[in-house]
Amino acid sequence: MKTVEHFVEKFVPENYNLFLDINRAEKSFSGNVAVSGEALDNRVSFHQKDLAIKSVLLDNQELTFTMDNENEALHIELPETGSMTLVFEFAGKITDNMTGMYPSYYTVEGVKKEVISTQFESHFAREVFPSIDEPEAKATFDLSLKFDQEEGEIALSNMPEVNAERRQETGLWTFATSPRMSSYLLAFAAGDLHGKTAHTKNGTLVGSYATKAHKLSEVEFSLDIAVRVIEFYEDYFGVKYPIPQSLHVALPDFSAGAMENWGLVTYREVYLLVDENSTVTSRQQVALVVAHEVAHQWFGNLVTMKWWDDLWLNESFANMMEYVSINAIEPTWNIFEDFQTSGVPLALKRDATDGVQSVHVAVNHPDEINTLFDPAIVYAKGSRLMHMLRRWLGDATFTKGLNAYFTKHQYSNTIGRDLWNALADASGKDVAAFMNSWLEQSGYPVVTVSLENDTLKISQKQFFIGEHEEKGRLWHVPLNSNWSGLPDTLTEESIEIPNYSQLASQNTGALRFNTENTAHYITDYQGELLDNILNELTELDNISKLQIVQERRLLAESGEISYSALVSLVKALAHETSYLVAAGIRSVLNGLELFVESDTEEEVAFKKLVGELSQSNYDRLGFEKHDGESDEDEMVRQITLTNALYSGNEDAVAKASQIFDEHRDNLANIPAAVRALVLNNQIKHHESKELTILYLETYIATTDGNFKRQIANALSNTKDADTLASLLAKWQDKDVVKPQDLAMSWYYTFLRNDFAQETVWNWAKENWNWIKAALGGDMSFDKFVIYPANIFKTSQRLDEYKAFFEPQLSDMAISRNISMGIKEIAARVALIEAEKVAVNTAIKEAIN
Repeated sequence: MKTVEHFVEKFVPENYNLFLDINRAEKSFSGNVAVSGEALDNRVSFHQKDLAIKSVLLDNQELTFTMDNENEALHIELPETGSMTLVFEFAGKITDNMTGMYPSYYTVEGVKKEVISTQFESHFAREVFPSIDEPEAKATFDLSLKFDQEEGEIALSNMPEVNAERRQETGLWTFATSPRMSSYLLAFAAGDLHGKTAHTKNGTLVGSYATKAHKLSEVEFSLDIAVRVIEFYEDYFGVKYPIPQSLHVALPDFSAGAMENWGLVTYREVYLLVDENSTVTSRQQVALVVAHEVAHQWFGNLVTMKWWDDLWLNESFANMMEYVSINAIEPTWNIFEDFQTSGVPLALKRDATDGVQSVHVAVNHPDEINTLFDPAIVYAKGSRLMHMLRRWLGDATFTKGLNAYFTKHQYSNTIGRDLWNALADASGKDVAAFMNSWLEQSGYPVVTVSLENDTLKISQKQFFIGEHEEKGRLWHVPLNSNWSGLPDTLTEESIEIPNYSQLASQNTGALRFNTENTAHYITDYQGELLDNILNELTELDNISKLQIVQERRLLAESGEISYSALVSLVKALAHETSYLVAAGIRSVLNGLELFVESDTEEEVAFKKLVGELSQSNYDRLGFEKHDGESDEDEMVRQITLTNALYSGNEDAVAKASQIFDEHRDNLANIPAAVRALVLNNQIKHHESKELTILYLETYIATTDGNFKRQIANALSNTKDADTLASLLAKWQDKDVVKPQDLAMSWYYTFLRNDFAQETVWNWAKENWNWIKAALGGDMSFDKFVIYPANIFKTSQRLDEYKAFFEPQLSDMAISRNISMGIKEIAARVALIEAEKVAVNTAIKEAIN
């Protein structure tokens, strides 16, 4: 395995005094940096990537240095060790790769413009200036910069501007000294930005900014959320927000979702901006992302992991806290329901595939870091484990431990055990023993519960979907039962509890485990225990209803039970009105659809079943928002209309077409909550060249990221070969499809549609070198491996996937996802083959 030397072991930086002169017109920059610190060796190394190093000075004397581009370094011979200041003169190029310093492109009133910004996580500060570009090498930063500034343009950075009067004379933007922080957190943005600001009750300046392609009103929602979330965290952690400002800026081009640079958080526009025609879901998403990034200001910025193998500490914690904080400031949203329908199923499905990474993974080389940003594991599973821990400890104990952790380690670096020690001291519990089985092992258990001769048997074994190798893993499983008289935790492989009937007489309701669905496992209830639950299914709380549906679907996907059993399960819930249950039913319908071939009598029967399951909520909600309806109703309406339109409900199809006709001249004005469905319906039932041209022109013109996604999704329903070919020709045109949007908005949506799949899959294979060149350093690159694995369901596609990707198994960035993708498709193919007849029979028997 390729490993890297840690440069901080030979030079410990204390301060960077950095000047940059940026020329957007020529896509270049130059600068100098004075690095004060302590040399521990006569030969020290600094990171640099693609920089031209003109000189390295010590006390105005030039030093000998050698460039080592293979290792992204330069090595310097020093005449002495100890405290010193090294001065570097350098220059570099501005590229479009969305790492280091890069331009974002946008258009205002027909004029193409650009804003310059940075993305230094994980190890891209070295693309802009020589540095010890490692998280442990914390230092303070004094940044000043000039750029080819036009009237009205501004620059923002981690800290407030100082010497503004001098800047008006010289054009030099100078920012206050930053706190001690890792190099990946330094940031700046420069260009024609505007925004709004406010202050927290403790005086922190909070601002939300965007380019002038957006109205100022679009930043108001995120600004309000940021202020309230900071105030919540200050109370919850018992530690004041550490620096004077918290600015948030939306960038037209951005590789990830957002980046937690201390004091200057950067975002993909769709995750910061909200216009007046927005959905509940999009507003909640913005709130969650802002809350996630603000949580990092403490967990990640104030206290930072020592090395990248503890990246999960940052992301899992922030992913948990986004839900805790938003639930506190917007309790009517019931935001934990979002996690139950998004993060939980994502983690459970991914973590059931043999070969998946554990949450804590050794990192030998920074090139491996992008492979760690697995949303299902580091974010969703890790977050679920933190929720599980928080419940196990209790909220008051949890916050007490966090306060001690932040206070002890502020401005320093930690490893996971430091957090466990703080929580253990606060709780008196062995937190490390509890958490290590979950963090160090991949996968999770299925807890099987059964009755035999009045004895309750509870056992655990690793849960798999598809081919696997049993490793005999065990976990510390919090049982979280709704009955008293049972153990709190299952640590052995199995236990037996006698006198079940006596236990039952002392409790009410069916026996259930993992109440509130906070622990990372599923339960397989057998025999009488399952019957008891199903008999009272409609009386359970909504999370429990969703949980039963999720768990039974996973058991079906693994072959533990027949997939056909899910048909009667969802039919029993057809009249439920909650979003949780509607989302659970929709997930099962997505699974059942795998077994149904297009243009067959089985498809006719399946569409009839979908229509019957959605009719009750369709009659209740329709297309139009009613006075006094809840946010939840809007979310249920979207699922209901999706089902109704898929089933061919004549009333729904006609109303969707009517809404389109009423807004044909301004598609953006279609109510956002139904807009995606209306656009899809129009393509499916009334496709024409004029319509697809209208959609594409609207896509190019709009600055609304959510609207763009809806249009791309609608276009993926084309059944015209010429239209498909003309659209594919646009995918490599950055003025039409931004590279950041290619994977999710275009490739995924087209690949999952039968008509387009063959053509789009061939496009990806034929243009693989271009994809790799355009997105190889981007966090969406591995999606071109993951998405086909999520979708393909035939043995032919499996063979094609293997033929194309197996020769690339040596590529560190995608090799794990290739191996897992092969297993995922193989499991799906085998499941369809085994269950197809039974599923289609159950569907026919279920329809009225």
